[in-house]
Amino acid sequence: MSIFKSSNPTLQEKTYQGTILEGISTGEEMTLKGTLNKFGVMIMLMIGSTLFAWSQFYKGSDPMPLMMTGVFGGLALAVVMAFKMKWATWLAPAYAVLEGLFVGSVSAIYDYLYPGLPVQAVALTLLVTLIMFLVYRYRIIKVTQKLRMVVVVATSAIALFYLVQWLTYSFSGSAVGSSLTNSNTPLSIGFSVLVTGLAAFNLLLNFDTIEKGVEMKAPKYMEWYSAFGLLVTVVWLYLEILRLLSKLKN
Repeated sequence: MSIFKSSNPTLQEKTYQGTILEGISTGEEMTLKGTLNKFGVMIMLMIGSTLFAWSQFYKGSDPMPLMMTGVFGGLALAVVMAFKMKWATWLAPAYAVLEGLFVGSVSAIYDYLYPGLPVQAVALTLLVTLIMFLVYRYRIIKVTQKLRMVVVVATSAIALFYLVQWLTYSFSGSAVGSSLTNSNTPLSIGFSVLVTGLAAFNLLLNFDTIEKGVEMKAPKYMEWYSAFGLLVTVVWLYLEILRLLSKLKN
């Protein structure tokens, strides 16, 4: 039954297959409240490490070590959790801390270049997340199979584009399509609007996936794993909004 085709690789149908208790209630199933509580814990942990990285930048420290620690450390934990979902109970909080190091370093750099911009990006991220939750909650936009397919294909294309950019920059010092992602031309701004919208639509798929996990009575540790998946999307949305605002400032 294809009900989980989220474009977020951490929140797909196969993630929950093999973890379902066949409708048997044990009192240790995944719940919506439990998932949201754990998401809140991860947000608080991320905020703590974000503030630490931010303060280190303004003390004159080089932001790159913390940024790289956050990027590669977080990636390593994400890969481990993809294969060992039960470990999410311990690894998901650690991931939130590492993600905060990355987000804090990036945000501090943007704040140095455009004072106050990260605060605006945070506010817009919260607003967009709330709006998308209400859109999902009241079924203003229904998560259909066709919608899933469009979002999955578009997200995969963007991910591939970003990967090619990173590889070309690493090997040649010049990223392919940098004018599309880093300039302030109308085309570049339009691209950022498109990607920001795509990140927002991923939230709809994430909400739907979590709801189905609750309905299928996934085990308790999936609350941590699901909260981790949702955090991935929210951080992506924040970074895209931050980039878009910086282009508009220019």
